Amino acid sequence: MRIDKYLWCIRYCKTRSIATAACKKGHVKVNDQVVKPSREIYATDKITFRKNQISYQIVVNDIPESRIGAKLVDIYRTDITPKEAFDSQELLKYSKDYYRKKGVGRPTKKDRRDIDDFYESPEDDI
Repeated sequence: MRIDKYLWCIRYCKTRSIATAACKKGHVKVNDQVVKPSREIYATDKITFRKNQISYQIVVNDIPESRIGAKLVDIYRTDITPKEAFDSQELLKYSKDYYRKKGVGRPTKKDRRDIDDFYESPEDDI
């Protein structure tokens, strides 16, 4: 089975095109080698997949016939992702607040509405 189809079948990607794009960007490795979306995978292959700033590591147990239910995912893969990958401090450096401090740059839509509400005079409502 193709790697992009496998990631879609075991529900790591919402669509197959997202899985294909992840492979093309180099976010997917099989046995520590960056792979193309068409790479065939087999049982006992080790897949490293980067999603939402977390590098998931899984081992292929079996190949499903088609997309499977969420309860059956553990039959087809073994998750060996280290617990440190889910540490909140590690994820903090990738968060939005790390790159843009509050009050810097353009105001958001909510900020603009708050400003408009602030400058409205109460006499206008009469």
